[in-house]
Amino acid sequence: MDLNKHGGVLLLLVAALLPPFVLSQYWLHVMIISLFYVMMAASWNLLAGYTGQVSFAHAAFSGVGAYVSGMLAVFLGLTPWLGILAGTFLAGLLGLGLGFLCIRMGGIYLSLTTLGFSEILRIVITNEEHWTRGTMGLQIPGLFSQYSKTHYYFVFLAAAVGMLFFIHRLIRSEWGLTFRAVLNDEVAASASGIHTVRVRVLAFTLTSAMAGLATPTLRRSIST
Repeated sequence: MDLNKHGGVLLLLVAALLPPFVLSQYWLHVMIISLFYVMMAASWNLLAGYTGQVSFAHAAFSGVGAYVSGMLAVFLGLTPWLGILAGTFLAGLLGLGLGFLCIRMGGIYLSLTTLGFSEILRIVITNEEHWTRGTMGLQIPGLFSQYSKTHYYFVFLAAAVGMLFFIHRLIRSEWGLTFRAVLNDEVAASASGIHTVRVRVLAFTLTSAMAGLATPTLRRSIST
C-alpha cells in the first residue's frame, strides 16, 4: 500500500514537472487528451466496475456538460468557470433522472436504453442549429484571457487527480463497500437491507456528473 502511494506521488510529481521540458504544442495537446480519457475511463469504471452497470450514455452526458457550459457562455455571457460547474451539475441531474427511470431494467435493457438516449441527444444537438449551431459547433470563450496549452494541461491534471482521489476515497468508504456488495450479489445485498436501486442510481448520477465535468474544459482547450 505504501509502495502504491509513493508510486502515485512520484507519478504526479513527474506529470507536474513535465510541461517545461515539452517544447512541442502537439505533445502537450496529446497529454491533455490523455488526461481527458483518464477522467472518462475512471468515471465509467466507477459505474461498470463497481456496480456492474453497462451504460452507453457516458459520451452523451459529457456532451450535455459541454453544450450547457458553451450555451451559457454564448447566450448569457456566464463566465466559463461557472459554466463548467453548471454543466457538471445538469449532467448529474439528467443522469439522476435517467437512472431513476432505467436502472430497474438492468442488463442489456439498460444498455439499449442508454444507447437510445445517446442517439436522441445527438439528433437534437444536430438539428437545433439555432442553439447549438448543429455540426458546426459553438465558438466558446476560453478559461484564460491568454491562451496557453500549458495552462490547460495543469487544469486537466488538477481535474484528473481530483477525480481519481475522489473515486479512491469513495470506493474505500462505506458506500464503496455497498457498491461492491451490489456488484457481487444483488439478491444477498438486498436481503442485507441495502437499497440496491438507490445505490445504482447514485453511481449513475456520480459518473454522469464526472463525464459532464471533463468535456467542457476539453472543448475550451482545443477550440480557443
